[in-house]
Amino acid sequence: MPEEIEVPTEHLHETLHEAAHGEGHGPAHGHGGGGPPSWVSQVALSAAVLAVAAAIAALLAGHHANEAILEQMKATDQWGYFQAKGIKSSLVENKLDLFATLGKEPKEDDRKKVEHYKEEQKEIEEKARELEQSSERHMGSHVIFARSVTAFQVAIALAAISVLSRKKLVWYVSLGIGAIGALFLAQALL
Repeated sequence: MPEEIEVPTEHLHETLHEAAHGEGHGPAHGHGGGGPPSWVSQVALSAAVLAVAAAIAALLAGHHANEAILEQMKATDQWGYFQAKGIKSSLVENKLDLFATLGKEPKEDDRKKVEHYKEEQKEIEEKARELEQSSERHMGSHVIFARSVTAFQVAIALAAISVLSRKKLVWYVSLGIGAIGALFLAQALL
């Protein structure tokens, strides 16, 4: 099974908490009350929302990766079954050829078996191809969810950097990248 996508946000939450409660003393940093600037609380809130979205996207990415693997395994089993029917059919055909070479009349049941195996192979092939397509769809969803997780992680990191550097512009970039992550998440859900 694929490695789970982790959203390491512990250090970022600590950084935001420290910045919001410990470093914003004095009128130069905020609104004059000795507390953190009001936008730092907004950054902390946006980082928390981004972390929740990242966790949801990571969970869904893992789910689709697992489903892709399971579907591919089922398809592989079907192809093995397809090959087994082909081998059985070949054995019966060899038997029919041997009887023909010896000038003996083969049993009608043997001819029917060959036809039956070929019909079964068609059904098995169809099911295997459906499973492969399902696996590919799941893997496609996994990739889009993983992109969403990546965008959210970058946005969370930029949110922390914005507080440490006291630059609102970095926070705005963080929100923009978070919006891109949300677009990926929406795309994967649709």
